Amino acid sequence: MRIGVIGTGRIGTIHANTLSRHREVGSLILTDADGARAQELAHRLGETAAPGVDEIFKWGVDAVVITTATSAHAELIGRAARSGLPVFCEKPIALDLPGTLQAIAEVETAGTILQMGFQRRFDAGYTGAREAVRSGRLGRLHTVRALTSDQAPPPAEWLPLSGGLYRDTLIHDFDILRWVTGHEVVDVYAAGSDAGPPMFRAAGDVDTAAAVLTLDDGTLATATATRLNGAGYDVRMELAGELDQVVVGLDDRTPIASTEPTGPPAADKPWTGFLERFGPAYEAELAAFIEVVRGERANPCDGREALQALRIAEACELSRRERRAVRLAELPGSTSAAAL
Repeated sequence: MRIGVIGTGRIGTIHANTLSRHREVGSLILTDADGARAQELAHRLGETAAPGVDEIFKWGVDAVVITTATSAHAELIGRAARSGLPVFCEKPIALDLPGTLQAIAEVETAGTILQMGFQRRFDAGYTGAREAVRSGRLGRLHTVRALTSDQAPPPAEWLPLSGGLYRDTLIHDFDILRWVTGHEVVDVYAAGSDAGPPMFRAAGDVDTAAAVLTLDDGTLATATATRLNGAGYDVRMELAGELDQVVVGLDDRTPIASTEPTGPPAADKPWTGFLERFGPAYEAELAAFIEVVRGERANPCDGREALQALRIAEACELSRRERRAVRLAELPGSTSAAAL
């Protein structure tokens, strides 16, 4: 199998390394807006660098992996669909609902594959939580608490391109909330704070955010995120039911210290970022993509799934701006949780 990788930044480099070692991948063609970066990675992996995106499609590939800036995702997805090529794309499809819906329509019209990069679906902790919920071990689920905390903020120049904290970071929590529980969010109330570094205010973004979400079965969920968690990278999900409760992301590297005299000690080596924390999950999602392309399994996260996570993020952003509760029914692109 020959795969084109479009984008060789941080996550693109990780994916290219993973693919180059996969037994079903014969070769890669790499390209990036920074040609020298693509050339250097190709040389290191013993693969081929292309001068541009056009060559990815002209030289012939069996599938495409998209890890460019988000602003290019929808166009590249559409181009791959028109070429009859299966695509793996990092989230989100686009930074708005119209662009997302248009890209999905192109894929569905072409009858091709689009798998989205929500790697938490391949993490052992979240998989265990889903099993606990679906098996009935927790009983009736009443409360879910999700959080994502980055140790340090991204570069200031990147913030205006990110889509904001809800679309860029919390979108992972929104997706995994649906996947673990099997239920849809029906309404949200969200708030954000830009009290940290002034670069967030300059970008019209917030450095810390919180949302209260109501699921279609009445379960209440909270989701919080921050760019300024100096203790380390912290991603957790707590699920409480009438019979039991479980937590994802609590281990000897969780960057949290107990104030109780008999509490566990602080982590000696706390997580520093998402690439380290979710390394095995990133490998697993690409292995799944290759199986999907080969017709060996169903698509684990298609464009419609990504659309629902974006709809929740859009509702939260609208709620934050207008300081009101927002029902998901106000936004286009609804679906049923039956496929989750």
